[in-house]
Amino acid sequence: MQVVHNKLCLSGLEAETLLREFGSPLYVYEAEVLRERFRAFQAAFPENVHLHYAMKANSNPTLLRLLQQEGAWIDAVSPLEVRLALDAGFAPERILFTGNNSAPDELDYCIAKGVPVNLGSLEALRRYGERYPGTEASVRVNPGMGAGHHSHCITGGPASKFGIYHDRVATALKIATQNRIRIIGVHSHIGTGIYAPEPMLAAMELVLQASRGFPELRFIDFGGGFGIPHRPEQTPLDLPELGRQMQERFSSFCSEYGRPLTMKLEPGRFIVGPAGILLVTTTNFTDTPDYRFVGVDSGFNHLVRPTMYGAYHHILNASRSTGPEQEVVIAGNICESGDIFSRSEEGMTRKIPEIQVGDCLALCDAGAYGMSMSSQYNTRPRPAEVLVENGQARLIRHRETYEDVIAPFNTEP
Repeated sequence: MQVVHNKLCLSGLEAETLLREFGSPLYVYEAEVLRERFRAFQAAFPENVHLHYAMKANSNPTLLRLLQQEGAWIDAVSPLEVRLALDAGFAPERILFTGNNSAPDELDYCIAKGVPVNLGSLEALRRYGERYPGTEASVRVNPGMGAGHHSHCITGGPASKFGIYHDRVATALKIATQNRIRIIGVHSHIGTGIYAPEPMLAAMELVLQASRGFPELRFIDFGGGFGIPHRPEQTPLDLPELGRQMQERFSSFCSEYGRPLTMKLEPGRFIVGPAGILLVTTTNFTDTPDYRFVGVDSGFNHLVRPTMYGAYHHILNASRSTGPEQEVVIAGNICESGDIFSRSEEGMTRKIPEIQVGDCLALCDAGAYGMSMSSQYNTRPRPAEVLVENGQARLIRHRETYEDVIAPFNTEP
């Protein structure tokens, strides 16, 4: 993002110009930012590390193809994610399917396509062994701890539904042996929105300890959760230092284990979050004794994170980046009191340069878990998505129409 003549520009294009061409609201992704983020992660983990992009963060096929060109692997959590990744050009062996409470047909689909599967419970391992004896799989281990920016985003510890608890590893190995299943990988993921290395390193030690019980490993997957600085004052995660410490520990483990293994990581938000911006248009003002509400033409149906998690997204006035500031609440157009874009742990207001009806506002770091968690609530269609690069804009998802909304229904009387 750049500011030119007091207006926000994305890859050399004014945000207002993009709205005029493609309509409002609008998701815009900067291709160069996406590439730079992936390359930065790759540089921090240069030695025998597979970076599995967590496509649940954003599964637009155009973005997947860009990452495939950069050498990414894929973390998929549903059969249709697997199919999208295959269609985007990813080889089956470069995809890891980590299901959650998966039905048998989901595993059948992956096996038929040659996609490795990751099993997250003793029951899943038992059923898989009965169905596919003599094959390979990896297992997800709950290391007994979790971390993250919100309780809903913590995926490890005794309150988490994910993974085989670390004190049950011997049972998992016994089930695998009974069914001639070779456990070739151990996976773990403790949560999302981690900004300090300590939780990642602590969880890593626990996962390494659990991995010692499996004699045929080829890889250990330490998951994702690498946070990005949503707030202007927030300190970024020191990724190079974290990479150095993780690789030191991993090399030491491999020496003890007796052979080299591959480290896998699953960045999602870190790569695609800063590459995406949600542009909206100001439509209304409502004043109360406590607040000035600035209404816009989008809502939590397009970006649910502030409502669901109290997540902070920096908000810019793309039409006038500087000027006298007002303390306002940025409110969506969904018929729910919780539809507030500026909501965070500190309250609802933000100081933003004076806003007028018709101004374009930009919700930053919206590339991850924006469109992928969107809905048609209130029967409002999803916005278009556009990729910008070198001063050019390309439509990569059309704006939904009434026909798109009603297409799944049987409308016959």
